[in-house]
Amino acid sequence: MQLQEKFIHIARKYSGKIIFNDRYSNKKATYGKALIATLLLSSKIKRFREAHIGIMIPTSAGCAFSVIGTLMAGKVPVMINYSTGAANNARYAQKKCGFQTIITSKALIEKINCPVVEGMIFIEDIVERITVREKLRAAVTARLPIGILKKITNCGDDDETSVILFTSGSEKDPKAVELTHKNIMSNIEGFSSMVDLSHKDVMLANLPYFHVFGLTVNLWTPIYHGMTIVSYANPLEFQTVCQVIREERPTVMAGTPSFWWGYLRKSEKGDFDSLRIMISGADKCPQPLRDGFTEKHSKVLLEGYGTTETSPVISTNTPTQNKPGSIGKPLPNVQVMIENYETGQVCKPGEIGRIMVKGDNVMKGYFNDIEETSMRIRHGWYDTGDMGYLDEDGYLWHCGRLKRFVKIGGEMVSLVKIEDTLEKLLPQDINCCVVEVPDETKGARIVVAVTEKIDEKKILKQLTQLLPNIAIPKQFVVMPELPKMGSGKIDFRKVTEKVNAILKEGK
Repeated sequence: MQLQEKFIHIARKYSGKIIFNDRYSNKKATYGKALIATLLLSSKIKRFREAHIGIMIPTSAGCAFSVIGTLMAGKVPVMINYSTGAANNARYAQKKCGFQTIITSKALIEKINCPVVEGMIFIEDIVERITVREKLRAAVTARLPIGILKKITNCGDDDETSVILFTSGSEKDPKAVELTHKNIMSNIEGFSSMVDLSHKDVMLANLPYFHVFGLTVNLWTPIYHGMTIVSYANPLEFQTVCQVIREERPTVMAGTPSFWWGYLRKSEKGDFDSLRIMISGADKCPQPLRDGFTEKHSKVLLEGYGTTETSPVISTNTPTQNKPGSIGKPLPNVQVMIENYETGQVCKPGEIGRIMVKGDNVMKGYFNDIEETSMRIRHGWYDTGDMGYLDEDGYLWHCGRLKRFVKIGGEMVSLVKIEDTLEKLLPQDINCCVVEVPDETKGARIVVAVTEKIDEKKILKQLTQLLPNIAIPKQFVVMPELPKMGSGKIDFRKVTEKVNAILKEGK
């Protein structure tokens, strides 16, 4: 079954139920109205000759209906990141995927001060030009038998591409990931069975739909179950988001650690009382953050793990199966294998190796890039590029990106492990990022970027008690703010560039 087909079934089943409670614009829409809206947008989008349509709209009903309408028109939505360098990202997507048309919003363009890129059309203009006759026709069409509706809305094979998303580009240029309808549907079914989701839940949607975390968890998952989506387009307005949660009482919420930190600091006791599931993903979840929610709100912040290429969820902790520090157990319909980095053999429990994944959630491939796809998917197994291990109880533990390991003196040193150790020693308000820089004698050395000046001698003395000598950082540099991606993840490439620049200036 395709995603727009599932939406049609759910929209007819829950016609009078609110699908979107958009707190940013203070507008609400029922599933029935949403079906009419997507049919209207579909009729407009069909007029474009391209197979791909760019979408650059904040988390909202407008973005959701544009995605669904694009699929109904028999085209593939290409989600564009507007959080950093929107114009460049738009042009990059156009060139990479060979299309011109981008549906965006005048309000967004003005707010982020983005120049209008050739090919952009505005959702406000599309809606304004819809005639009364078109609205009546869509309302009548929405009442047709489901079988006819499915034919009108291009419902086909579930192996067809449902979306193109871009990887974060924190290490190199973003890759265009093709996810099929089956990829996303199987992922929803897998983690829904683990955390017991249903139509009774209310989803707080504050993650951007241009990231797979937001698209799958904050859009398609609630639609799959027939939930109400309470959306707020700006996850960085921490205090307002906390107020929305208190007032609308959602039951499920997902976020990145940097967002959760913001909500923890700006929230008041009682704000999160309605939430039964709180999941952190996209980056490692520090223990002080988990402790903070336990102490302030008596809530358990669960950690999950995924990648854009796996739609995204690979594993997650749950309310009934939770081992803090781990990234949870693999989904029931996902296989995880730990492969020895040097021999290629399967690792025993507790042995660190490459995290390999197999399942219906694994991407179709990188768009128009057979070489890169074949490098990452071998014999059906997707190489995540991450290192980790499975313990005796079947929980998966993340040890960092392979690229965040550095070889010093013949030993593999995990930069993530150094960060984890530092986080226990540094004051709570000081963030850190450990990077590798070139060294003329040893080939590489470890440098720590910290957001405030610290007592280096004291920290180094404590580190010598906790880490082997080869893992002890050689230098600290102060960087008032660590560069981050739109998702809230640290941009390691930019941090490394800044560290190198600071060190060069200090010579």
